Amino acid sequence: MTVKTLLETWAASNRHFDALLAGRYSGHGEPQERLFQAMDYSLLAGGKRLRPFLVYQFCAACGGEEADADPAALAIELIHTYSLIHDDLPAMDNDDYRRGRLTNHKVYGEAMAILAGDGLLTDAFAVLGSAGLAGDRVAACVRVLAENAGPWGMVGGQVLDILSEERKLTEREVLDIQTRKTGGLIRAACEMGVICAGGTPEQRSAARHYADGVGLAFQIRDDVLDVIGDAQKLGKAVGVDAEKNTFVRLYGLEACEKRIEAETKAACKALQSFPNAGILAELAFFLAKRDR
Repeated sequence: MTVKTLLETWAASNRHFDALLAGRYSGHGEPQERLFQAMDYSLLAGGKRLRPFLVYQFCAACGGEEADADPAALAIELIHTYSLIHDDLPAMDNDDYRRGRLTNHKVYGEAMAILAGDGLLTDAFAVLGSAGLAGDRVAACVRVLAENAGPWGMVGGQVLDILSEERKLTEREVLDIQTRKTGGLIRAACEMGVICAGGTPEQRSAARHYADGVGLAFQIRDDVLDVIGDAQKLGKAVGVDAEKNTFVRLYGLEACEKRIEAETKAACKALQSFPNAGILAELAFFLAKRDR
C-alpha cells in the first residue's frame, strides 16, 4: 500500500460521500429555508471527511459494501459538523474562521448557528434509524454513536475541557479530555464500520483499539500543528491554544512526536484482526505526519 493509493481511495470515497450530501437540506423551498442554508453552509464546507472514510474502510475490511456504510458515514459527519458549529460559538472557543472561511455564527448569527447544530445532531439519528440494514445492526450503530457523541464521549470531553480552563492539568486529566472530545467520534466511526458489515465482536474490539491509537495521535498532531503549522494550510489561526492544556504544553514538541509514533504503531497492531486493512494502516501513518 502506498500514500498515492491511499489518497486516491480517500478522494474517491469523498466524491461518493459528497454526492450523498448534495442538496440534502437547502434549496427545497421549505419555510425554514434559512435554517437549512446554515446547516449546509458548514456541512458542505469540505474538510478531510476522516470519520466517514473510517466508516467506509472498516466496513470494507470486514467484507461489507459501500452502500451498507452510507447511513453511518452520513450520521457521523452530521454530528461532527454540529460539534464544530457549537465549538466555534462565542460561549465556547469564539472562533472567527473554520476551514478557511467565516464560522457559522459569523454568517448566520448565534441563534441560527445553535439551531443548525441542533438540526444536524437530531437528523443524524433519523438517518441511522432509516438505514436499510438488519435491525440489530441499526440498533448497535445508534447505541455506539450516542454513547461516543454524548455525555460519556464527545460532549463529556468538551465539559472537562471547559472546566479545566483555569488550571494546569495532569497527564491523566488531559487524556481524559481528548480521548472523549476527539477520540469519541473516531471510535464510533471505526466500530460502526464493522457493525455495518456484520463483523465479529473481536473485530469491533480491534476497531476500537485502532481508533484509540489513531484518535490520540490525531489530537497530539493537532496540538503540534497549532504551534508549528501553516495557518493557510490549516484554514484557521495557529497559536490560539498556547495557554490551553494541550499535549505540547504537557510533553513538549519532541516528546509529542515520539508519542504520536507510538500510538500509531499501536493502532496498526490492532489491524491484525482484519484480512485486508492495508489502507487503514497507511492512513494511520499518513495522519501521523499530516501538515493540515
